[in-house]
Amino acid sequence: MQIRARMSMSADGYVTTPEGWPALTADPAFGSGQSHGIQEFLADCEAALMGRTTFEPALTNERWPWPSLDVFVLASHRPEGTPDHVVSESDPARLLERIRAANRGGDVHLVGGPRTIETFRALGALDTLELVVVPLLFGGGMQLTPSLSPQAALTFVRERALPGGSVEIVYSCGDRRDPLPKRPASQRTS
Repeated sequence: MQIRARMSMSADGYVTTPEGWPALTADPAFGSGQSHGIQEFLADCEAALMGRTTFEPALTNERWPWPSLDVFVLASHRPEGTPDHVVSESDPARLLERIRAANRGGDVHLVGGPRTIETFRALGALDTLELVVVPLLFGGGMQLTPSLSPQAALTFVRERALPGGSVEIVYSCGDRRDPLPKRPASQRTS
């Protein structure tokens, strides 16, 4: 089992539009559940893990976003209207234990914002960070950092061009990287 965060961001580094919508939804090439490689990504996933803020809007969707996935929600309380099959837990470590106990060998899609991703990265549970960079500039919105620690150790795995000009970039995640140097590489001696 791997826990894989996949999120979109604008070319200027925002994961949401200024109005708070996920970056991907602003892309004219976006098709809900159909575009930007999401079907290939979900083919290896058996579960979705998210925070309450990401989960609650799904309760009023016309279409349940995770029809073939087990759903786990990090929340201080069980949101009203949550289907019985959804697991809700307030402690991230206990929720992680429940995910591992239920796992049948597939990956877990860590859906959500930077704070939720950082919560599981800090526990050492995040295996990959997969970014879909859309060819748009927002000039505002929520950024990936500072919620996701700049100390996160990311190792480039692969990239691929997607239709419409977006690019998918995949990183493996380690625990922590060394602090940034005080001087840029071009100004250091030895």
